[in-house]
Amino acid sequence: MKSFNTEVVCNPQKHYMVDISDKIDRIIAKYVENGKYFSINRGRQYGKTSTLRAISRKLCEKYYCIQISLAWSNAIFTSDAQLVSSFIRRAGKSMRQIHMPEEMIQNWSRPLDADDPFSELDVRITELCAGSDREVILMIDEADRASDNQKMLQLLELLRDKYIDREDGLDQTFKSVILAGVYDIKNLKLKIRPDEEHRYNSPWNVAAEFDEDLSFSTGDIAGMLKDYENDHQTGMDIQMISELIYDYTSGYPVLVSAMCKRLDENVAGMLELPDRSAAWTREGVAIAAKLVENSKMPLLEDMIKQLKDYPELKEMLRSILFEGESVAFNPYNEVLNLARMFDYIKSVNGQVAVFNRIFEVVLYDYFLSEEQIDNAAKKDAEVNKSEFIIGGRLDMGALLSKFAEHYSYVYTDSDQKFVEKYARKIFLMYLKPVINGIGNYYIEAQTRDEKRTDIIVDYHGEQFLIETKIWYGPKYNKDGEDQLCRYLDRLRLNKGYLLTFSFNKNKETGVKEKKLGDKLLWEITV
Repeated sequence: MKSFNTEVVCNPQKHYMVDISDKIDRIIAKYVENGKYFSINRGRQYGKTSTLRAISRKLCEKYYCIQISLAWSNAIFTSDAQLVSSFIRRAGKSMRQIHMPEEMIQNWSRPLDADDPFSELDVRITELCAGSDREVILMIDEADRASDNQKMLQLLELLRDKYIDREDGLDQTFKSVILAGVYDIKNLKLKIRPDEEHRYNSPWNVAAEFDEDLSFSTGDIAGMLKDYENDHQTGMDIQMISELIYDYTSGYPVLVSAMCKRLDENVAGMLELPDRSAAWTREGVAIAAKLVENSKMPLLEDMIKQLKDYPELKEMLRSILFEGESVAFNPYNEVLNLARMFDYIKSVNGQVAVFNRIFEVVLYDYFLSEEQIDNAAKKDAEVNKSEFIIGGRLDMGALLSKFAEHYSYVYTDSDQKFVEKYARKIFLMYLKPVINGIGNYYIEAQTRDEKRTDIIVDYHGEQFLIETKIWYGPKYNKDGEDQLCRYLDRLRLNKGYLLTFSFNKNKETGVKEKKLGDKLLWEITV
């Protein structure tokens, strides 16, 4: 029986997989068949290795596809001879796996002239490609993992020069070279030679720009779930579940698989969701998202590590999430380019947004855990938690009313600029310990700005919408009510909550209910 896989490489015989054959066909037609050299640079666990394997499977009858990886031990990069001899050995192993003629393999693998290893490699590549009965494609996985990047660049310079000579009819070499890794070659160059003159002088300037979208669409996810449903007959609403999974992941491949794996292996069998039919529901998806967010999966651990390694990246993400800062997307900005390279952000209508909802929640939780201002809110929420959870259900009205009391006691005399900056953070720190372990929350990215934020809370299958905003007068308040009602319609909810932070000296604090059409609004002013 197949399973969902979150490890390095998926096997279509063993794992439920998204059908990426159309994408593979486009890559082959646009790049490989046209003899392009290119790099597939995407974030961790984005399916780069699986993409290389799929290209190789598709082309194996027409071309020889040599696949190697540079994720080797550091000793390999101690000298030119070590790198070249290791490259030759790994390529030779791949040649045998794809059944190239033994005579070609033997000639390729003959002892290396250690005096000038890169010149020797130059000659062998020419001999290999000139003497082959098929055109040869080279795929280098983990191309950014070399511990001594200077030697990696020497290898790329050799491949580049041979490509240029091939185009001029002066040499024979690989038809196509495909690199895969997180860092692109410009970033490798930046690590070695940080001076401005050479910062973008890449040895890979012959590479075509790779713009194929490797993320999964709702339709891609639905196709995988149909395969699963044929085996397990859960009765799930495939379209709805696919849309929900996409809402959390934005199609980030490993997160899609992780959500499905959690639903199949962890959510199904829980007390409240005893079987697969109960798990593959809206409530089950929310629980699976929580499990993924709280997991130690390498992708999420690596994201937190990168924040520690790149403080400017950390501060940019913090300001976007908590302060509603609007940042125009500019691919030439180093911090933005770094975040995009890791696939932590994306461009939405020309503005920077965190790539997906799971990343957002992990970042929110991480940033909140670092803050010292949260102590009072967190402690008060923990003390009063029993007042908000009744019979396993969350009383959002009681929680917000108690938060208003807490806020008035602790923060009324605080500096206005301080509260404007941290108001939503204070509320999230009050909310988090109440729903922790069972419920989940996320921020609606389309409504997050310096004036308002929509927070959606999932708790035991119930959904709550809380709009937090700063008071800017009656007209803006009325606009907020109307916007909240429209968003309630989108979520198919009849009740919403409006949490307003006001600095008006004549403000009327407290809680009141207001009926607008068929919507009931709880308006809490602090």
